[in-house]
Amino acid sequence: MIRLAIVDDDPLVRAGLRMLLAAASDIEIVAEAADGAEAAVAVDAHSPDVVLMDIRMPKVDGLIATERLRSRANRPHVIVLTTFSADDYVLRALRAGASGFLLKDTPPRDLIQAVRTIVAGDAMLSPSITKQLIEHVADPGAGARQQDARTRLARLTAREREVAQAVGRGRSNAEIAADLRMSVPTVKAHVSRLLTKLDATNRVQIALVVHDAGAR
Repeated sequence: MIRLAIVDDDPLVRAGLRMLLAAASDIEIVAEAADGAEAAVAVDAHSPDVVLMDIRMPKVDGLIATERLRSRANRPHVIVLTTFSADDYVLRALRAGASGFLLKDTPPRDLIQAVRTIVAGDAMLSPSITKQLIEHVADPGAGARQQDARTRLARLTAREREVAQAVGRGRSNAEIAADLRMSVPTVKAHVSRLLTKLDATNRVQIALVVHDAGAR
């Protein structure tokens, strides 16, 4: 069973998500919270595998909560729930370690599959939405980050760089294997090495390094 916590200040949203996720026999909702402070307490008490995190909440918002949760040794995956009006916060949340984001009007089947995908360690980037959003966000620190990202990518072998670029395009492990004529276990091994070499905590952060370096 995948243990999941829902963090949102709107009780109707929490109720709606609970109803949608009830359709999945392999997902158990173990906790709910109304803001980031309550989220930390809920994670301590129930040890969820995944946290669905709203961004705009009173007291402690989802961005700060994500940073705090992802800094823990036994950290849960965090999927940010957002709308396009929160674009600037989304990129910051991804950099803080969120495994990805979903729009609040995501179809139930896609929401359930996203939770499963994250737990499996596969891609959480949507080429049609996530990449568009990342590229849309204005970022005053882009110049300095570009140099840092290029320095980090320079540590990679040619093959690792190809895999990193594929991750940056939102490709899954299976898709990368097909594109580069590799086995899925080999792709997973490359991704593991990328996490270490790029000092990244998840696939999304690999994609952000590729994006920052302009290496897509």
